[in-house]
Formats: sequence, C-alpha cells, structure tokens
Amino acid sequence: MIRPYRSVLYIPASRARALEKAKSLPVDAIIFDLEDAVAVEEKANARALLRDTLIEGGFGTRAQIVRINGIDTDWGADDLAMIASAKPQAILLPKVNSAQDIEALAALLDANPDTADTEIWAMMETPEGILNAAEIAAAPRMAGFVMGTNDLAKDLGARTREAMVTSLQICLLAARAHGLACIDGVYNAFRDEEGLAQECAQGRDFGFDGKTLIHPAQVATANAVFAPSPEEIDLARRQIEAFEQAEARGEGVAVVDGKIVENLHVATARATLAKADAIATSEAA
Repeated sequence: MIRPYRSVLYIPASRARALEKAKSLPVDAIIFDLEDAVAVEEKANARALLRDTLIEGGFGTRAQIVRINGIDTDWGADDLAMIASAKPQAILLPKVNSAQDIEALAALLDANPDTADTEIWAMMETPEGILNAAEIAAAPRMAGFVMGTNDLAKDLGARTREAMVTSLQICLLAARAHGLACIDGVYNAFRDEEGLAQECAQGRDFGFDGKTLIHPAQVATANAVFAPSPEEIDLARRQIEAFEQAEARGEGVAVVDGKIVENLHVATARATLAKADAIATSEAA
C-alpha cells in the first residue's frame, strides 16, 4: 500500500467542530460517520454538512472515507446521493454480508460520474460477512476492510477479544489474498492508554495495517505502535544490504545477526522501509 493507515479516526459527520478539528489531527485516515454516530433526526443535516466540508477540503494527505448508512435502510440512498457531488475518495458500507452488497453499491457508484473513482471499503461486523470475507474482498472497487468488533461481539455473544481471533484472522487472510488494507476494530476504553497500546500491539502482530479510533487521545499511541521502530528500520536496511552483497557473490542467502536472510525476508524488509518512507512523507506534508 502507498499510504499508511496506522490511525483511522471516526468523526461524527453531524459535528462541525469535530470535522474542523480533524483537519489538524495527526491521523492517517478519517472515517466520516453518517451511520451509528448520527441520530435519525440529524441525518439530513449531517450529510449536507459533510458534503460541504469535503468540497471545502483542507484534510491534506489524510485518507477520507465516508461511512454511509446501509443502502437497504431509509437513509443510505440519500447519503450516497448527497455525498456524491463531493467526489468522495471512498465509501465505507456497514454490515456487509456478501459480495452482492458490494456489487449493489458499486453499481450505484458506476451510475454517477462524480463517483467514477470512488473506492469501496467494507465493515466486517456480522457472522455472515466474516464467513463470506474472501468473496467480499474480491468484489468490485474493494480497497479495504474495517473490523466492526463491537457489533461482531454482540452477534457472536463474545465477551472477550480472544473469542473473535478466528474472525479477525479470516478477514486478514481475505484482505491479503486480494491486496486490501485491513484495519483493526476500536478500543472502547479511550482513557486506558496502556490497554490501548497492548491491543494495538496485538493487532500489529496479527498483521493489521492500523486501528480504528474513537477519540483523538488514542491517535498518538496507534501511530507509534503501528509504525516501524528505529530498530526494525535499521535491521531492514542491514538485511537488504547483506542480501545484495551475497547475491553479488553468487550466493542465495545471507546472514544478519546470526539469522538466515532469504528473498522472503528481503521482501518484508523492503515493505518495512516503504512504510517508514510513506509515514515520513505523510507527516512532512
């Protein structure tokens, strides 16, 4: 992936001050939420406010993702019709159960010239959706998965994150098989920095690209945990250098810090450096 997704912050589309503040937050991506974060009586005002805000711009290099209401609800079609004129970068569809859900949204985007380049992201938050993750990942315009762990826990009757590990891994497998970004679910206790750091570290180690966040206070932790550390960057550079020297000698492997380095390790090392470079470029913009 070209851009980092370490921190992906939900912003209620009905809150003008929050939308404005988001322009200055050091987040990699923003999910402008028209769904759960907006009361029914505020949905019309929220979508108009969000359209005007996106047209005005000012979000820099931050990825901009709009979570609409489901297109089978009373509000989804109106969300899409209103937001289309802002030429959104991406639409996040909630409660995706199958590839047919994505195909239906893709058809609506195809029908409007303003959304010709709009990508689709899927909220993976239902048992049916998890079981269909591979076909969803292969659907038209798909660019990423966002794990909806709160809704998933409710549907599963799960009381712990550990009870959802299989679901998380299934989605990661599907995302990686089809070249999608995959973002971990939220950590609800936004004042618990230690707990957030631990869950971010677990998500990073699982393979997630970043974490969805519910409060600006969580941004710094997610950015730090999901970024390559100085030690990882140094090791990556040394692995690449050692392997290139080995190749120049006609050898297929190198040794760094007492460990074998092969092609697969070099690929990982290059990905680490590419991510570090993307983060540096984003933060400098």
